[in-house]
Amino acid sequence: MAEQTPELQPQSPETRAVLAGDPELTSTDSTASKEAHTGGRNTVLTRFWAQGQAKVGVILTAIVVGLALIGPLLLPWATGYTTTEFAARPFQPDGLFGTDNLGRDVWSRFLGGGLTLLYYAALATALGMVLGLILGMLAAYVGGWLDSLIMRANDVLLAIPQLVFALLAITVLGPQGWVLVLVIGITHAPRIARVARSATLGVISEDYIRAAEMYAMPRSRLLVREIMPNITGPLAVEAGLRLTYSIGSIASLSFLGLGMQPPTADWGLMINENRIALSIQPWGVLLPVAAIAVLTIGTNLIADSLARASASANAGDQS
Repeated sequence: MAEQTPELQPQSPETRAVLAGDPELTSTDSTASKEAHTGGRNTVLTRFWAQGQAKVGVILTAIVVGLALIGPLLLPWATGYTTTEFAARPFQPDGLFGTDNLGRDVWSRFLGGGLTLLYYAALATALGMVLGLILGMLAAYVGGWLDSLIMRANDVLLAIPQLVFALLAITVLGPQGWVLVLVIGITHAPRIARVARSATLGVISEDYIRAAEMYAMPRSRLLVREIMPNITGPLAVEAGLRLTYSIGSIASLSFLGLGMQPPTADWGLMINENRIALSIQPWGVLLPVAAIAVLTIGTNLIADSLARASASANAGDQS
């Protein structure tokens, strides 16, 4: 009886690559397998989270933000004092971190002082992003005299130092929260507008924009639905940078006595109030300085990682 030869099954390209030892094909298959495992998604977010410094930045930022959000809820039962309650004589080592210049508990003031800083910094950043985005997109899309008008007005604002402009406005209008948000947001807008304009100029020549114009899509809808989603990469990076600058600006103004006013618990104000006794009772200065520094480092790492992820994603799309 003749011996039957088993039927050979066709080999896949991946199997042939492994058998042949072709490193190029094997590498291609490995990449394809990874993309299939992640659902074929290789977005800016996945590229961002793949970076080690992005994880560090998120952790550092989350620690400080969580402390600022939860801190006021812990008072007074966790520390025994409110932010304005007298605890002991000024600059004494009583309690966990001692007392401040008016005898209030430093730990209570620190726990209650971060929320106002983050709140005003986030509002100022959001205001600057909205104004800058609108102005930048309009300048790039409309062009002509409107582009020249917006950009020249931006140049005037950019020529004025941010801190000097803030000092002038606060001196005239008074050290109030809405003034801080308005002034810092306005000073952010020109820088954001330049980024938005540059990103929009790189988009408006695309075919899908021409197609939307051919179908007579309203200009406002075209800007919101077609252009804005395609420039979110550089805008996200700019938002991270602006948030960092907002935190530093508000803390600096509070340190100078032009931000939050006593008896408000504020990290920048704490530095100003307790700097006279830095060698005797340093915790009133060290705690807010450390928190602001960690928050600034964290947001900078996030912004830098977003920039790398956005540039990598754009390079991948072009290839």
